[in-house]
Amino acid sequence: MKRLVLMATLALLGACAAPPAVEQPEAASGLTAKPGWTFQRQAVAAANPLATEAGAQILRAGGSAVDAAIAVQMVLTLVEPQSSGIGGGAFLLHHDGQKLQAFDGRETAPAAVDEKLFLNPQGDPLPFPTAVNSGRSVGVPGAVMMLALAHRQHGKLPWASLFEPAVQLAEKGFAIGPRLHTLLAADAALKTDPVAAAYFYSADGQPHPVGHVLRNPELAQVLRNIAAIGPIALHEGPVARAIVNKVREHPTLPGALSLDDLKSYQPREREALCVDHTAALRALRICGFPPPSSGAIAIGQMLGLLARTPQATAQLVNGLPSADWLHSYTEASRLAFADRAQFVADPDFVAPPAGRWASLLAARYLDDRARLISAARMPTATAGEPGGASSSWAPMPDQPEHGTSHISIVDGFGNALAMTTTIESAFGSRLMVTTDPTRPGGFLLNNELTDFSFTPRDAQGQPVANRVEPGKRPRSSMAPTLVFDKATSELLMSTGSPGGAFIIHYTAKVLHGVLQWGLSPQAAVDLPNFGTLGGPLVLEQDRFSAATLRALQQRGHTVQQGELTSGAQAIVRRGGVWLGGADPRREGIVAGD
Repeated sequence: MKRLVLMATLALLGACAAPPAVEQPEAASGLTAKPGWTFQRQAVAAANPLATEAGAQILRAGGSAVDAAIAVQMVLTLVEPQSSGIGGGAFLLHHDGQKLQAFDGRETAPAAVDEKLFLNPQGDPLPFPTAVNSGRSVGVPGAVMMLALAHRQHGKLPWASLFEPAVQLAEKGFAIGPRLHTLLAADAALKTDPVAAAYFYSADGQPHPVGHVLRNPELAQVLRNIAAIGPIALHEGPVARAIVNKVREHPTLPGALSLDDLKSYQPREREALCVDHTAALRALRICGFPPPSSGAIAIGQMLGLLARTPQATAQLVNGLPSADWLHSYTEASRLAFADRAQFVADPDFVAPPAGRWASLLAARYLDDRARLISAARMPTATAGEPGGASSSWAPMPDQPEHGTSHISIVDGFGNALAMTTTIESAFGSRLMVTTDPTRPGGFLLNNELTDFSFTPRDAQGQPVANRVEPGKRPRSSMAPTLVFDKATSELLMSTGSPGGAFIIHYTAKVLHGVLQWGLSPQAAVDLPNFGTLGGPLVLEQDRFSAATLRALQQRGHTVQQGELTSGAQAIVRRGGVWLGGADPRREGIVAGD
């Protein structure tokens, strides 16, 4: 395919030389132009062509959006093992034409852990890579159990039939693509696991080359068992014992996961978090996932704060966001991330401010917060007092976040979903589970517990809301999003992205691009990425002019450039048809009818 030409035409001047690139959850593997797609009836957008086609196959067989999502997830476990799989978790936002539901398949902390899980004997936080590549980082997987719950309510085809594409592909093998090869070559930790080393690498320690056919008979057998008897095949019996043994027998940092933890896991059905938003003079309802995800709250705050600035209706300049717009967006983001660090955690453990999460999105609160945005960068962005309520929590210190994959689907029955799914870091905990060492392959376990705060309390002993506790779900940035016309309740859009904490920015960019700037989903996804986690403003490498960088610096921003490897997918209803877009920075496509 043609290389995507999406760079700004001005070269950077010496005075605007880029600081070191920021760390991203997954390495960049180039840009590949995506054409954008149009469908009349139904569509699947996913991160790998083989997974997308599996979902489209299920829709054509009369399956529902949930049926297709299950098939997509099982294939992604095989072909995109670095990002998601049956060893991880997921958030699924589903609309059946009448009812909106949020299915929570987030991992949970084992019963035997405490808030000191990621502290060394001296009481200091472990180095992040040390914690990730260990048994301590593994949470109880929840994706399969959650998908089974959603299937019981919204499935049309038999559960077992949804595993057939992945089983067949695992048995016959798939050709390794450039992205998987790039990530395998860049990852030194994965080959320290004997099962993963034997599967992904040749005898000389080199990753299998692009085009190598990778077979996974062990995964095929595990999927057959799940197809036959349901999630119990993963949460009890030989596979569960293999998971527990892998975690507890880690050679340097074993974890505390138990068979009881796996057996007792329960997905949650939560109330979606929706906010009214006006864009391009149209009243909209933007709906996302509630805590333990921070995505919907942060995006709702950012778009709401931006709408209260002079840049609310600003358009692109020469096809790019202007420095003025980027400044206002960044200040809104800093305020949202300050609230995120202060308040958001598992709602089964942490009460929302003023008794409801919507207090963080209330009009009066956003009015007050927007007044903090001026022409210059505010020196410090601190958490607010939504509903007048002060917080007893300590803010969570900054630490990395990783991973994930996103799926958007609309079916011919009027159902739609957005599902973001993860094993957290690239290749998760780097622990690969097998029930039979003589059979190649297996599946990777998550490192989701590193989404908890390593530092459980501040210097005064105040607890961090997102600290580790037994049975707790770590805070997430995943932001599966559905958008509706407020007046008619018509579904207008399904979107989301991988990208660690930058998920929030990648998803917000696509939403604003489609809803306010009137772009097609493909054009919105193609726009250069940008964002801040509260510190420097990061712009996608070589995509903005030197003049834009200088203007932002003059307003007080520290500007970095880096490879911001989003993986956004979007399906948009426009002109009576479905338009699809997939991120040029990854392998995804959209397919349908």
